[in-house]
This record gives sequence, C-alpha cells and structure tokens, in this order.
Amino acid sequence: MAETFRVGLTRDFLTAEGRIGWGEIGLEALTSAPGLSWDFIDTDGPVVPARVAAEYDALIVLAPTVSAATLQGAERLRLVARFGVGYDNVDVPSCTDAGVLLTITPDGVRRPVAVAALTMMLALLHRVRDKDLLVRTGRWHDKLDYQGTSPRGRVLGLLGWGNIGREISSISAPLGMRQLAADPYADPAAAAAAGVGLCDVDRLFSEADVIVVTCALTAETHHLVDAERLARMKPTAYLVNIARGPIVDQKALTAALAERRIAGAALDVFESEPPADDDALLGLDNVLLAPHAAAWTDELALGNGTSAIRAVLDVAAGRVPAHVVNPEALNHPKLSPLKSRSIDE
Repeated sequence: MAETFRVGLTRDFLTAEGRIGWGEIGLEALTSAPGLSWDFIDTDGPVVPARVAAEYDALIVLAPTVSAATLQGAERLRLVARFGVGYDNVDVPSCTDAGVLLTITPDGVRRPVAVAALTMMLALLHRVRDKDLLVRTGRWHDKLDYQGTSPRGRVLGLLGWGNIGREISSISAPLGMRQLAADPYADPAAAAAAGVGLCDVDRLFSEADVIVVTCALTAETHHLVDAERLARMKPTAYLVNIARGPIVDQKALTAALAERRIAGAALDVFESEPPADDDALLGLDNVLLAPHAAAWTDELALGNGTSAIRAVLDVAAGRVPAHVVNPEALNHPKLSPLKSRSIDE
C-alpha cells in the first residue's frame, strides 16, 4: 500500500478562534485528493522545527521561517509551497541542497496587488484621508484647501516591471498617465508595446509624479530608495510601496515626509513589521498606512491558495510544479522521480 503524501500548513493561517483567517483558500482540493492527508503543523516559534518538517512531504508556508535547521533530517520533504511571492523567510540554498523545491504564487497575487497599488495611488492623489478627516472633525468648509490631483497627464513611475509592475501598467492605462519603468530585466519590446518607457532609476525619481515600488527585495534593491533618490523627487510627487519594506530607507522617507519635501506616501510594508509604537512615521498626516494587507482580498486568498495547492498536487502526482524558485534542486536524487514540465507554465 502506497504511503500517504502528507501536507502541513503553518498554523498562522488560523485565527485565535481556530478558523482560517483568509477565508476560502481552496483546501477542498487537498481534502478530496486520493492518497493525500493534510493538517496544520505544530510550531512553537517563528521557525518551522526540524522535528515537524521531517513528518511531511510538503509544507504550505505563510510567515514562519524555513531555515537550514528546519531541513536537517527532513528526508521525506520535497516541497515548500510559499503562500505569496516573497520568500525572504525561506533559506533557498538550503532547500536546494536538501532536494526541496520552493514554489511561489505569482498567479495568485498579480491582480490583487496591482489593484491595491492603484487604490493607494488614487487615495493619495484624491486626498481621501484628508477629506475623510474634514468631515469627522467638523471642518467641512475647509475642503477648498484640499484639492486633489488628476492622474491624467501625470507620470506614473514603476520601480520594477515584473509580474506586478506589468499588471499595474495594464489596469492604470485608461487613466491617461505617461508610464515609465526602471527594471534592468524588462523586455524593451514588451515595454514599448505596452506604452511604457524604460529608464534608469534616477530619471524615474526625477520625472515621476507617482512612484510605485514593485521590485523584489534583494541585496541590490535593499535601500534602493534612499535619501539621495528621495531628494530627486518633485515636491508634488508621491511614493507608494507595496513590495517589501527594506527596499525603502524608512528613516530617510520619514524625514522627507516630515519636512514636506515630497507630497506624501502610501506604505503597505515597513522595514520592521509591525512598526514600533513610537515610530515617527505613525504621527505624520501625509502618509497612508496599511498592515501589509492592502491586497488581502477574497481574490488574493483563493488565488494564492489554489496556486500553492496546485504545486502540492503536482509533486504528489510526480510532476514538476509551476513557479519554482530553485530549479537547481531538480538535480537532487530525491527529486529524480518527478516528471519534467515547464516550470514557468
């Protein structure tokens, strides 16, 4: 009798009351799959313990860290399916060395994150937060002092033109903005076809009226948005970050906002999450903040869940899943039974 393929989900999918906080994430596909069982793993800290990882063939991971120590002795583990696209909480080289594939869910986040970025951009341009406060504080007639800015004819600057950046380009096209993107990996022909001008980072910061940070966090992009680049921005310009907090030097951004050197910002991510209670950023009135949840919608939950579970079902069926971060791991003897397929399909 074939051994059951065991799948573990990190317990942070659950609320304190024990329900799935994300709502519908497609778990029925796991429940109905023959020869497969799943449960929520028992963790006692921020890192998935080795004793737990060793019990599973696949893990679906939200926030907990999968470290080198996690993988010690995890002989049966073949897949870590990250619920989302960021994987800074996963030790990728250690996964590769251990014969463990890491997958992400770009198909699940593409539209919801792009819509979140557009929502934050329009909220800034139309000064939604200011106008809400005018009503709440009895200052109705001060509204003439809070005129918004139309996106039409303004310059949208995308720092990164990958999966999310291209989607933002597409859904914001009807707004009539001129679009620039800074991304050394972008396809010039595809950008030209989309009406997006490719440029270097410094030009992007000098010309854009709204800059949306969409690039991945890497050693090269850490503090890519620093004091020098913030100083290049127009005093009427806005910054939106829906990528990762450390891409932006938060101390430099706080100073630029406090001194009114830029018009405002919207942040869904921070250098330290959550920010400290005494963080100066929290006291500013020209920044819109969200708890790394601006894109958390029913569409995102089901899309991420479906994508991660599809990766699990592929590996359980002996297929190479889509959206593999570390295809080098396929050279490991443990993964040799997997049948080849395009990892990007």
